[in-house]
Amino acid sequence: MLVKYWMKKDSPCIDGSASMQDAMDLMKQKGVQTLPVLKNGKLVGVLTDRDVKRASASDATALEIRELLYLLSSIKVADIMTKNPVTVPPNYSLEEVASLMLKNNISGAPVVNDQGEVVGVIGQKEVFKALISVTGLEKRGVQFAFQVEDRPGSIKEVTDVIRGYGGRLVSILTSYERAPAGYRNLYVRAFQIDRDRMRDLVRDLREKAPVLYMVDHREDLREEYV
Repeated sequence: MLVKYWMKKDSPCIDGSASMQDAMDLMKQKGVQTLPVLKNGKLVGVLTDRDVKRASASDATALEIRELLYLLSSIKVADIMTKNPVTVPPNYSLEEVASLMLKNNISGAPVVNDQGEVVGVIGQKEVFKALISVTGLEKRGVQFAFQVEDRPGSIKEVTDVIRGYGGRLVSILTSYERAPAGYRNLYVRAFQIDRDRMRDLVRDLREKAPVLYMVDHREDLREEYV
């Protein structure tokens, strides 16, 4: 899942000489939280809603309306933007972007190609959309979580049972996080499962591997087993 397929391609940019009021209006109009800042077509910084709020809180608190409007028009984007911003290339994976945003405590980043051109913006919203897509949540199926042995064939043993009950697999994810040595956690989402046979399905699954929990998103049912 590469950045170029999920980034906001039509994200607006702003010149550093623009006023903070111009930036606020543009963010509101376009519904964005991150604005790449350009000078002569080159990226020189990034302005976020957090930068705007910080400047407003520090400089505009307790001012009269006329003074506030003057302040908003006099402060320039270049004065409050983040210089030398974190950027990502279009061929980064979304996992790399999420790790980068977490490490740098940022909510988004401009996407810059090999020619130094801003071609989009990737932010938390886009990452969340990708997460929902890859996990298949919108299918409103059933998600099972297991603790399976870390060996060849252990995942197939579980998924074969689900298929045997007519389930169509939407996503299969695994993680070693919070799993004991020699095991890994397995998360399987499936749909078209006959709800009348759910108890039998869970029983048969537990014969193959410990079932941690089950979430039926269609029926909004949640059960934890360990």
